[in-house]
Amino acid sequence: MLSEILASTLRVSTPLIFAAQGGMLSERAGVVNIALEGKMLLGAFAAAVVTYGTHSPWLGLAGGMGAGLAAGACYAFFVIPLRANQVVAGMAINLLALGLTPFLCKILYDVTGSTPSISMGDRFRVAPLYLCWVAVALCWFVLKWTPAGLWVGFAGEHPAALEAAGIRVNAVRWCSVLAGGALAGAGGASLSIFLASSFSRDMTAGRGFMALAALIFGKWKPLPAALACLLFGFAEALQIRLQGVWGQGQIPVEFIQILPYVATILVLAGFVGRARAPKSLGVPWRPS
Repeated sequence: MLSEILASTLRVSTPLIFAAQGGMLSERAGVVNIALEGKMLLGAFAAAVVTYGTHSPWLGLAGGMGAGLAAGACYAFFVIPLRANQVVAGMAINLLALGLTPFLCKILYDVTGSTPSISMGDRFRVAPLYLCWVAVALCWFVLKWTPAGLWVGFAGEHPAALEAAGIRVNAVRWCSVLAGGALAGAGGASLSIFLASSFSRDMTAGRGFMALAALIFGKWKPLPAALACLLFGFAEALQIRLQGVWGQGQIPVEFIQILPYVATILVLAGFVGRARAPKSLGVPWRPS
């Protein structure tokens, strides 16, 4: 039983790890990324549509990342040059994705609930499980050892110093938000063409907010954020297992299904006050 739960933990953590790394890149650069939920949802839809049409999960993954990148570009346009409120704009992206995906599903397939089922041979079996940890390693390497990582850190901590060094703060933020959107889209893709066989309406089910909680719990660092995702993944894997054991009338299934969300609330309540966010997180930059 334990080995099954651990294996399930690794699988269900995959979308969270992708999204948490994407959110971390954006927030390390000073842009709040509450729009992870919407970017994941759009990525899941695009990946399912492309995979169903091309029979290639790799093209589906590219489509999901492209959809996340496009959502990131839309979000960045409003919050960077136009300096809109980042929380409000992020929630607008989430609501847009929530309404746009069933609308597009209706246009393409004449249904609003889900896309057509993808055959087992056209889906990923294990690749996203490894790719998410490759993303963690790349984020760690870029942030710690490259000039680009240094620029991202200064954009979120001391943007004036970065501007004084001749680096455009808003250009760094644009790149960070776009990269974060692509990673969030990959997280959504892993939902629809790895963990499931199609896109279904609102299939992210709050995972974008869990990823946001994980990156806060991980103090905006790649590996700690990924480990926090494993914690939430364990809670989700456990509730799936408990549904089969206790969900036969002994305990209402709804009480079992809320376990991952309770874990998220407890983590935020217990640790969010101890985590120090980047100093300029959520503060628009006005070029001199």
